Amino acid sequence: MHEAITVMGLGYDDGGSLPLAGWEVLRAGAPLFLRTASHPIAGRLAEEGIAFTVFDDFYEEERDFAGVYRRIADAVLGAAAAGPVVYAVPGHPLVAEESVRLILDRAGETGLTTRILPAPGFLDAVLAVLRLDPAAGLKILDGASLAKRDIDPPAPTLVMQVYSRLVAGDLKLELLTRYPPGHPVKVVRAAGMPGEETVVEIPLEDLDRREYDHLCTVYLPPAAPVPEGSPCDYPADRLVGIMAVLRGEGGCPWDREMNHSRLARYVLEEAYEVVEAIHGDSAHKLCEELGDLLLQIVFHARIADENRQFDFNDVVGGICDKLIRRHPHVFGEAVWRTSAQVTAGWEEIKRRERGARDTGLLDKVGAGLPALMRATKVQAGASRCGLDWPDWRGALDKVREEMAEVSDAIAGPDRGEVFREAGDLLFAVVNLARLLGLDAEEALTAATDKFVARFRYVKRKVESSHKNFHDFTLDQLDDWWEEAKKLEKP
Repeated sequence: MHEAITVMGLGYDDGGSLPLAGWEVLRAGAPLFLRTASHPIAGRLAEEGIAFTVFDDFYEEERDFAGVYRRIADAVLGAAAAGPVVYAVPGHPLVAEESVRLILDRAGETGLTTRILPAPGFLDAVLAVLRLDPAAGLKILDGASLAKRDIDPPAPTLVMQVYSRLVAGDLKLELLTRYPPGHPVKVVRAAGMPGEETVVEIPLEDLDRREYDHLCTVYLPPAAPVPEGSPCDYPADRLVGIMAVLRGEGGCPWDREMNHSRLARYVLEEAYEVVEAIHGDSAHKLCEELGDLLLQIVFHARIADENRQFDFNDVVGGICDKLIRRHPHVFGEAVWRTSAQVTAGWEEIKRRERGARDTGLLDKVGAGLPALMRATKVQAGASRCGLDWPDWRGALDKVREEMAEVSDAIAGPDRGEVFREAGDLLFAVVNLARLLGLDAEEALTAATDKFVARFRYVKRKVESSHKNFHDFTLDQLDDWWEEAKKLEKP
């Protein structure tokens, strides 16, 4: 049986490092796709008359690498549906190749067969040039997505994907939080390519003062660790310490008076401000609001610590343990390849964790959730037990029924009945939104934002007339309201 997709590496040079089996595949005539033509072998393939398709245009058309890799996977899988294809990437196909991971995962879901044809990658060549033993604690990091927590100065470190001065500049700023400015680093370019290979040693502070391309890798020799307690080492410790001062003798009277109950509303407020910042698409605002939310967590942990219940380290340790426990497909032996499998696995793990504490499906829905969110979760829980409409049509009929009952209640003498029937109507509308695949919270937020925008338009019209709202009839105000609706984007 022939594989639908052969995923192969192209090695690190113009073909000299490519195994014979790789050349046989390239010359066999199956449709050939290259992730990029920015590889020395592309010219040789053209000289030998081997036709291929490249995806370089995707890098210009998409906003981020995630979009590029999704489009590549779509193209390769679509072509494989019509017959065997070959997808080739620089170096080794399983080293820093997100498009390969997507193709393998999705091929398994759709039943397409695959095989991996390895080849020496840039790591092999870099290790040889620098005479490094990867078994001696070598760390390999991605320069395009480096985080402070990844940096470990005492370990020898290779940083790949340093393909531009911009990436090198961002990398330098991150590294300077843990390394001294004069720490010697080596920039390796075109490793293993005769006539092009270079190794240059420079101080870390000069890392972004040279040119880079896709063939560059940075090596960081081991360095002494930053002294413990440095502000850049464990920044959460500083926050915990500040909170201890605020709550201690001579601290802030307001902070000292707070308890869990009095702080509860601030947790909700800060969480909603985080959501607002997310919708506002401002990274600076989101960073600020996440800090405010983190403050609430540290605040509650400090109060619990004073009561000898738990502290901030317990909070962090608990969530770390839970993440590892609930991701056995990452940290254990489980094999979950799809989001659906992950969701089902999570539910099973949570069920085992609850054990005897499992008091009922709907009891697990927190009473402290916002009303729309809680209603949605309760309805979804009932649905899993089979108590649900077949589709949205039944839910829509229920909305109409509840509207009629609200009208009847309004006509009656019992105001409590109006309250109850209005609640039933809201609950029915949430259920309709759920069955339509909509998030009721987001839908209501969007509707409220729309109302605010229209109201502001009418308010500007009123103010421009140098009058006030009460000087106009409802019909006059409604005319402006309709103007505002027409100005909205479809």
